[in-house]
Amino acid sequence: MLTVRELISDLEVQLLAGEGGLDLPIRWVHISELLDPTPWLSGGEVLLTTGMLLDTPQRQRAFVELLAESRLAAVGFGVGFLHQEVPPALVEAAQELDFPVFAVPYELPFIAVTEAAFSKLVNEQYAVLRRALSAQERLERVVLSERGLDALAGTLATLVGASVLIYDGRGEPMVQHAFRRPLAAEQLDTIQAALVERIQRRDSQQFMPELAEPGRALALAVASEATVGGAPAPEAWLVAVKDDAPLSDFDRLALRQAVTIVALELLRERVAGDTERRLAGDVLAGLLAGELAGADLKRRLEPFGLPDRIATLVLPRPKPSRGVSAQPEPAELALAGALRAEATPGLVASSGQLIAALVPGLADEPLFALAERIAARLQAELPGCELRLGVGRAVPAGEARRSYHEARCTVEALSFGLGQASKVATYRDLGSFQLLLSLQDDEALKLYCDSVLGAIEQSEGYYGGELMRSLEAFIEENGQWERAAKRLFCHRHTLRYRIRRVEELTGRDLSSARDRIEFWLALRGRELVG
Repeated sequence: MLTVRELISDLEVQLLAGEGGLDLPIRWVHISELLDPTPWLSGGEVLLTTGMLLDTPQRQRAFVELLAESRLAAVGFGVGFLHQEVPPALVEAAQELDFPVFAVPYELPFIAVTEAAFSKLVNEQYAVLRRALSAQERLERVVLSERGLDALAGTLATLVGASVLIYDGRGEPMVQHAFRRPLAAEQLDTIQAALVERIQRRDSQQFMPELAEPGRALALAVASEATVGGAPAPEAWLVAVKDDAPLSDFDRLALRQAVTIVALELLRERVAGDTERRLAGDVLAGLLAGELAGADLKRRLEPFGLPDRIATLVLPRPKPSRGVSAQPEPAELALAGALRAEATPGLVASSGQLIAALVPGLADEPLFALAERIAARLQAELPGCELRLGVGRAVPAGEARRSYHEARCTVEALSFGLGQASKVATYRDLGSFQLLLSLQDDEALKLYCDSVLGAIEQSEGYYGGELMRSLEAFIEENGQWERAAKRLFCHRHTLRYRIRRVEELTGRDLSSARDRIEFWLALRGRELVG
């Protein structure tokens, strides 16, 4: 950073006033003979002038006061032209304001002063650029080594000597790294409140959080392709707060470059997460279809950190209440996040209207306690949504399909009033229906399913499977005509006709809770026997 002291030390000039301002930084050098050049200046300049229009003491004093008020760095007054020496009134005013004024002798042209200043400024900027390039390369290595967002924030904190915080697009903290001392709780609250306020009014411009000392903090939006109401929606925010000094030019440049690096890391994590979810979905689909079982299924589960025995948690996609919307992906991410918070490995994937998590097969009580904690975390993450969590028993990894269906039946049993009143139900809550669902004899289970559903399946040629799909949707929506019809993308009168046809074929009454439970068990049993 070039200062007034450093500039005049290399020049044959005489300092006349403002010794206390010699350490002011110089941003540029400007030459002007105007009485008021401030409209063309932005502060931090050294102004060179011969004072051609400064012909009275009043104008001389007003000139200095104007420049000091506009936060210029200094004035270089050229003597030997209109003025043989710097006017005393000008020097006196500068001394009162402690504003640097130096005399430039006739033999020293202004171009020599500007060249000396520009050479130093260019060299400084070159050094800053080299440091910034080195910093960017170091951050890139962190991303390429896949050490994660936390390591990236820690490296950036060391490079700029500041606390570094990364918030998501909602203003929630993701990563926080202190440099020498952690930020106070009040400072964190101030930063987050400022972020949330800007997010709400869709303002993605950089800003300086209002902390105790100005210039110590900078918040930058991490770009995203998404938009909200036509306006850019930042994917995240990068915030840096220096401990006890303003941010330097290097700090600002490094932070602006770091925004791109953070965006790349978030993209990498998102792609990795999408790939993992896609692989998890493939495994779950193969498991449910009966294509993966035994040693093959166990081998496919190993990359997810699952042991030889596993249990299953099943979460129906949350249904919004009180006007709160619930999308499937946030619910799936919330379940995966709850497992990470519990330091529990798992495979999380969606299947239709259900989200499943395969977890280590703990003993009953620890497993049920884990499910309760996960349900509490989900409720906190998805406020306003109706949550139900079913727990299947621990089984050998190769038999995960049975645990999944047991968990599914368990959570669906809550809608029939078969389980307890809490948001978590286990296979123990199935009561006598547990006997049917745990049959190991596939032929016996198939015989039961055929006795209930056989007449429907035999007549499905004309309907192409619509009767069975309509029956399942009607039961899963607990007899709610509008919701079931919406799920099937058909009119409710069409659904009523299909359900009436099912009743005619089976001789059962779907307004009866007992008959609906019979159908429900048969549908679940049919999934078990494939």
